[in-house]
Amino acid sequence: MGLRGGVVRMGLGALVAALGLAGTPGQARAAFDPVVEAKNFSKVYERQRIYDTPEYQARLRTISAQNLTAALAMQATDPKRQFTSDLCWNGGDGCAGDVRLYDWQAKGYGIVQPVLFTARNGATLSGHVWATKAGPEKRPGIVITNGSVQADEQMYWFAAQALAKAGYVVLTFDPQGQGQSDTRGEAPDQDEGVPAQTDGRPFFDGTEDALNFFFSTPQQPYVPVTSCSTGTSHAAKQARRVKAGLDAAYNPFWRLFDGRRAGLAGHSYGAAGVSYIGQWDPRVDAIVAWDNLSRPSPGTGGNMSFPPGEAGCPAHPEDRVDLTGTFAGAGKPALGMSADYFLPPTPNTSEPRTPSQCRDVEAAYENSGTMPSQAEGVDCKSLVSDQYSKHGIDSGEIVIRGGSHLDFSFIPNHAFGATLRGADLIAWYTTAWFDKYVKGDPTADRRLLTDRWRHDIQEGEIDPGGDPDMFSFYHPSRLDFTLSDGTKADCEDLRAGCPALTADDGYPGDYSYAVLARSPDTASSRVQAPGLVRACTGRRTITVRPTARGARIRRVTAYVGRRPVGRARRGRLRVNLVGFATRKVRVKLVIDETRHGHPVRRREYRSYRACAPAKG
Repeated sequence: MGLRGGVVRMGLGALVAALGLAGTPGQARAAFDPVVEAKNFSKVYERQRIYDTPEYQARLRTISAQNLTAALAMQATDPKRQFTSDLCWNGGDGCAGDVRLYDWQAKGYGIVQPVLFTARNGATLSGHVWATKAGPEKRPGIVITNGSVQADEQMYWFAAQALAKAGYVVLTFDPQGQGQSDTRGEAPDQDEGVPAQTDGRPFFDGTEDALNFFFSTPQQPYVPVTSCSTGTSHAAKQARRVKAGLDAAYNPFWRLFDGRRAGLAGHSYGAAGVSYIGQWDPRVDAIVAWDNLSRPSPGTGGNMSFPPGEAGCPAHPEDRVDLTGTFAGAGKPALGMSADYFLPPTPNTSEPRTPSQCRDVEAAYENSGTMPSQAEGVDCKSLVSDQYSKHGIDSGEIVIRGGSHLDFSFIPNHAFGATLRGADLIAWYTTAWFDKYVKGDPTADRRLLTDRWRHDIQEGEIDPGGDPDMFSFYHPSRLDFTLSDGTKADCEDLRAGCPALTADDGYPGDYSYAVLARSPDTASSRVQAPGLVRACTGRRTITVRPTARGARIRRVTAYVGRRPVGRARRGRLRVNLVGFATRKVRVKLVIDETRHGHPVRRREYRSYRACAPAKG
């Protein structure tokens, strides 16, 4: 997210987010009206109503000063950290996030633990783990990846706290070069991930590193994998810092985290990272991409979407392969979210492309494999989501009326415009998507198909035209997914409405992430955490042993057909066997080992009992 990131994404980003199937079939849109557009664009200034009050500004000054003092103290007590060249290192003013959320633990709203851990290239990464005391004994987990430049983790605490209240353990972290994570790695990998905006590895590899830390326990402490550029291990740095009491050895909330279920959310460059890593890593069950869903491609393949992927991984090229052509029918459900305007938000001067024109863009894109133009991408929001649907994978695209790229991160500054209710809508659909596909809660169908955002009272009160419908009228919002009873719900224009939408979504009253986050952390508080409903985990651990004395296993990849279901850089790996049509599956293990200094590849085949396809 950030100005430099926005300039790049104006050329690439909203592209991949490209194809909307808007409007009621056969319904013509009115001609472009500059007056209507001016009212619509004015909505990017609504969030100011939250942070322009004297009370909020006084709190912002206090929090900014406290954050600066804390950052200087951290640098003084841990001088080998290198974060003061990051834009938001001091956490002040426009980098503070929503200051209403800082007393989360102090006032008994939930629990949070700051953490540090070492990335694969030796950079120290900074983060927080969130949860509540109330809720199930074991809970699924979510990792949130920031955008780039002006996008520290505090800007995403609104989503983290809402998810924690909904019964998740959540990790927020600053990718390398963001917030209070190191700008550079450790020699010989000090240039890996620098600058993050052109390298991309902090948002791809960094997401995977964060997942590895999130899954760590006292029995299996976090050890960073070897670097992409040189294959160097920086595990010694992690061990030194753990011994010194600086880095965390493992996820401090590991007792609460049910390692069977995990989801990824990310914004901007982080959205590109989770769009790929979510499909690549078998531990992930679902993806939510905030502005916007990208093709599951790294490197040059990522150039087919925004941002332009990540730099190569010469030490482990097999870790970063284009998954676009292999995940048909077996991909993870992925929800894209976007807004009318990008970064910096600028008003339309002509009518955006119609749904039929966007379908023409999609057809040309499919036939040629080329990148849509900037104008095509800005106009057409749902190209990747629609591709998911065509591959038989549950997906959707929610477009916020009058919103911008900055609705997805909370920046209390006039230069970063956003709507009043956009963050609430984002938290709602993010939670509902994960409730369905990570938690396995069948009641999530009603929350996804809710009618509330078409008739939002607060939206109607603040909107210049009194319109209570939060969905864009330029770019249709869509949902196409399988219900818990096995039938399909396909609504290609949520604003216009569909028969499947319901007013009975199970959540009484208005929804506000700020009210939810600041509710008491007690068993009687309103926590949407029905618990884990699937009895079959579909996950198991496989042990592979070397074939000869002195041989060493370097990597194991497990496949069912062409679908990767597990990877490890040792002889012990976890496999995900959820979602196959049969109860019994044949797993192919591709094993790379070293014998007497020579690389050898071999294959083994094993049969296992899998979980039936999930209905929820």
